[in-house]
Amino acid sequence: MRKILLILGVLMFSCAAYAQDLWKNDLRTKFLNNEAVIMEINIRSFNSQDTNGDGFIQEELGEVRGTFINGIDRLDEIKNLGINTLHILPITPTGKLKSLGTAGSLYAALDFKSLNKDLYDASSSLSFEDQAKEFIKEAHKRGIRIIVDIPACGSYDLFLQRPDLFVTNSSGEPIVPSDWTDVRLLASGTEDKIDTNVYSLYKDFVKYVMSLGADGIRADVAHCKTMIFWKELIEYSRKKDPEFMWLAEVSEEDKEPVSSSSVFTPYDKLLEAGFDGYYGSFFNIKDWKNSGELHSQLNLTFNNLSNFTPKRAVIGSFTTHDEVSPIVLKGQALSDMIIWLNATLPVNSYFVDGFQSGDDYKYVMGNKPASNTNTDDDIYFIHNGKIDIFNLSRKPGGNNIYIKNDFILGNDVKKSLLPILNSGNYTPIKTNNSKVFSYTVGNLSKRVLVYGNLNFRENEKAIVKIPKYKNDTVIPIKVSKIPDIKHGKIQTTMQPGEIVVLILNN
Repeated sequence: MRKILLILGVLMFSCAAYAQDLWKNDLRTKFLNNEAVIMEINIRSFNSQDTNGDGFIQEELGEVRGTFINGIDRLDEIKNLGINTLHILPITPTGKLKSLGTAGSLYAALDFKSLNKDLYDASSSLSFEDQAKEFIKEAHKRGIRIIVDIPACGSYDLFLQRPDLFVTNSSGEPIVPSDWTDVRLLASGTEDKIDTNVYSLYKDFVKYVMSLGADGIRADVAHCKTMIFWKELIEYSRKKDPEFMWLAEVSEEDKEPVSSSSVFTPYDKLLEAGFDGYYGSFFNIKDWKNSGELHSQLNLTFNNLSNFTPKRAVIGSFTTHDEVSPIVLKGQALSDMIIWLNATLPVNSYFVDGFQSGDDYKYVMGNKPASNTNTDDDIYFIHNGKIDIFNLSRKPGGNNIYIKNDFILGNDVKKSLLPILNSGNYTPIKTNNSKVFSYTVGNLSKRVLVYGNLNFRENEKAIVKIPKYKNDTVIPIKVSKIPDIKHGKIQTTMQPGEIVVLILNN
């Protein structure tokens, strides 16, 4: 009898352990329902250890770069922040010629069928691929989904090896996007004929990251590939996993190709090709000077999305790794405003690692000579105020407890508001002060009321009129003081950059 019970116990434990290891991808459904709370991370710095505080990792001094294995130690922290999806910046090997930085730009891909050796942890007994799988499996155990970035370009090294993969101009020269000396633009063919070599490269990448356990892909500079190129690739992935999610890095502002020799596919055609979502031009928040500009952008994005069946979604791209830290731009108030815009709009929330604690992304030795380098560049090249993607660098993070607490609260509030945000209407509200914006999301029985000050330097007085207000019950969510509502109006004096969130129940 004891032996039978022992066997049953072992079987029950084994079944429980097996169930815990099972993961059913649901990212596409979550994303289309605006349930994704996404954090963009760079594994190379995700849990690195910079002991001397110069901002960069010198392994000869015993400092530790970020890897898949030591990254697992941060997953509980990520979960507790309310994050349910990680967007991992490129994990492909990086080129070393004409390089930017001492480790090579993450977007200068050397190949598309292996992993960046910087992410390998020699202290682990697991193979390199199993280390990546272990990170993703541990993320899944915590309910965290994984999006992997696919670069739009290849490194200069790859161009020298396979010039047939790249777009060239009329003189036969490869295309260098902007001032990125280390990359050359990959081809995709035309709408009539796909470039089969590059397509095979990307198809192998999709197959590879799916084998690692990834739940979706973010396509870098998606507009520089043709609609048919993406359509076939997305359909290939969906046959393997219908829930595999695709996010296009493109916005309404992208209207021209990166070169006269390259193709250009606007965001709407990318969504028709099968992408589940894109970037609204919300990163312009730093330049919005009045409520009209904010409402114009939000109306444009939400009206665009309403034209698609089946539905499509957008990320709250108020800040990305291409944008300077909100702390640097306009201080703590802009970070707080971004938290609550994400929490109260029908978007998928999106943040960059370090945002949650007010990182200004300053690196003591940034753009100064390095003692060692793994590339032909001996300068710690960085983009000031942006998360570093060119070197082995410090773990992102600041010490702003206020932002961290509001970050957690905002993500928690978003969960409870989703039924209202998804089923209700976004309604802009005009105030008597153009610096103060206001909107509601929801319906007359229950809605979210938000108003904020776009002046980050001075107080602004305003009167906010609440449409069809009938002595609603007011639940304060984010306030400095409880507003006094008289005859459906709120008379307020707002602090610089202040944002207020209320729930109205009728």
